[in-house]
Amino acid sequence: MANELLDALTALEKQKGISREVLIEAIEAALVTAYKRNFNQAQNVRVDLNLDKGSMRVFSRKDVMEEVLDERLHISLADAKQVNPAFELGDIVEQEVTPRNFGRIAAQTAKQVVTQRVREAERGLIYEEYVDREEDIVNGIVERLDARNIYVGIGKVEAVLPANEQIPTETYRPHERIKVFITKVERTTRGPQVFVSRTHPGLLRRLFEMEVPEIFDGIVEIKSIAREAGDRSKISVVAHNQDVDPVGSCVGAKGSRVQTIVNELNGEKIDIVEWSEDPMIFVANALSPSKVLDVQVHEEDKSTTVVVPDYQLSLAIGKRGQNARLAAKLTGWKIDIKSETDARELGIYPSAHANYVLVEDANEENHEDDFDLYQDEE
Repeated sequence: MANELLDALTALEKQKGISREVLIEAIEAALVTAYKRNFNQAQNVRVDLNLDKGSMRVFSRKDVMEEVLDERLHISLADAKQVNPAFELGDIVEQEVTPRNFGRIAAQTAKQVVTQRVREAERGLIYEEYVDREEDIVNGIVERLDARNIYVGIGKVEAVLPANEQIPTETYRPHERIKVFITKVERTTRGPQVFVSRTHPGLLRRLFEMEVPEIFDGIVEIKSIAREAGDRSKISVVAHNQDVDPVGSCVGAKGSRVQTIVNELNGEKIDIVEWSEDPMIFVANALSPSKVLDVQVHEEDKSTTVVVPDYQLSLAIGKRGQNARLAAKLTGWKIDIKSETDARELGIYPSAHANYVLVEDANEENHEDDFDLYQDEE
């Protein structure tokens, strides 16, 4: 039994990364419990498991006392000196009490401990693997569905895609391949639990990092994302190299790069705008594809008043206010949109910086053809 157990522990150490010493300690502790349970013993005992010699012995441990209160736990000084004259009060006397048929119980106990520790070690390794992948994108296969959740196989674990992380316009079918974003990894009594999402803005960020080499290399940076999953998203980008066009890099030739991402998200429309530290420029860019005549910034409450041509008002606001809402999320500024006529009647247009439209026109000229590929012309 000892040689077989030694071989098994050596194999586990190589395959599972579980230290043999750790397993031996666990088996010894389990054997102590098994001895007390199977032989109705309550005294302090120690199990010595020597796999190299093929021996396994059980020792009782008794404190040397002047007065013996419990023979199972204490031994008198006189009796201790009969074992070894060197014993003094307060010492611990060990005596072998290995039962004859303890080998069968030991083998069964060792098997149970090894199985349990292997399972725990595997769970620990899986947890460590996936906790390092939080906020990363992975390929998965839809394995099963229930009333609320979708269960996605992502390798060694079955990840949970909760209802509130599913894109409302998508239908998920068993064996379908999908990309998901890992939002959280938890330890549970049943092993590591991985939660994933299809609606998280991080999914969009990772998709662009995969499709746009300039983003992956850090030449172009995604500054912010506003997303209404399944319908429309906006992202702002900036180039750290003045010779690189950040929007054009993300769009790709004839819209090839952004179209790949749109296809992965089943037709979700994506607006790509250039970020600027100037809120007037940034807010105007964020409201694309509408033209902007003027942006007035109110620093005290971090709000802006935007003036657009009369015929562009509905485009700037968007269906159910979506374009304006996403622009506000993207920029972090409140946005109040006025038509040119209303702004003139209110006396807020033209203003001191009403020539902003020149900047917007220049931006539109550079990407006019590209916008048609991925903008929703309301």
